[in-house]
Amino acid sequence: MNNIKPATADSLLRAMAADGTVRCMAAVTTRTVAEAAARHGTSPTATAALGRTLSGALLLGSSLKELDRLTVQIVCEGAIGGITAEANANGAVRGYVRHPEADAPLKANGKFDVSRIIGDGMFYVTHESGYEVGLYREPYRGSVPIVSGEIAEDFAYYLSQSEQIPSAVMLGVFIRAQATDQAAAVEAAGGLMIQIMPGASDKIISAIETSVGNIPHTTQMIREGAGTRDMLRAALGEIAFEVMEESAVEFQCSCSRERAVSLVSSIDRTELEAMLREDKGAAMTCHFCNETYRLDEAELESILEEVKG
Repeated sequence: MNNIKPATADSLLRAMAADGTVRCMAAVTTRTVAEAAARHGTSPTATAALGRTLSGALLLGSSLKELDRLTVQIVCEGAIGGITAEANANGAVRGYVRHPEADAPLKANGKFDVSRIIGDGMFYVTHESGYEVGLYREPYRGSVPIVSGEIAEDFAYYLSQSEQIPSAVMLGVFIRAQATDQAAAVEAAGGLMIQIMPGASDKIISAIETSVGNIPHTTQMIREGAGTRDMLRAALGEIAFEVMEESAVEFQCSCSRERAVSLVSSIDRTELEAMLREDKGAAMTCHFCNETYRLDEAELESILEEVKG
């Protein structure tokens, strides 16, 4: 892989192989995960957990249509308290953990002990369409128990049990030791997802099992400069694939100051009066991106006058 040029931006690739009997996705999410870590101030282990979940959500949602969104939620008993990631059809992903300070010692092999801060719980995936533009449709929600807490295995278990799709899922986040902050520490992040569809031959399945079992870790490939196509070539071995779509991805939140003002405006008048009297303003923080929107006394008075009117 010495001739591979370093990827310049995060990206998501969706492809088909073996006459449409194999669906395959690859993602490089280094910058995306770095921004999430910086926004939420996550510990190294929490960064690994959040990064894997963000990458997995992008891979799972790679075939989303316009106005669709997919939410992955891990509800768990471990120190991290839970993880939520949301991806849409435009390559935007956002997410957070309940307790960003949750951390754990490295395993004996030097890997992050993500399962230790997750523990037992449930793994949920929700598909929604049209929500952002008011075209509400009944969402689909699937769930399975957490089987490992290492996240990649939990995505694979969800696909096999809830969607009946045998899948290989590889997710990783590599963090450089002794970095000054978590954003700078995220050196590589991304993942692969290979799905075996009905009609796949035993020969194809065996070949994929062999090639997937022998490839380097996803973060090793990314650190060596591999892009999404290179990662899929490594995962599929001699099996040719056809790229269906490749797009840029980034950490992007749908919150805004306008939405914050609208939400404050919906608060009960007596509560607004108390905020004005006691706090001389209001502040609202988005869980997904940790952005805080502040309304000063004059703005709050204006909102209160509208509510009274």
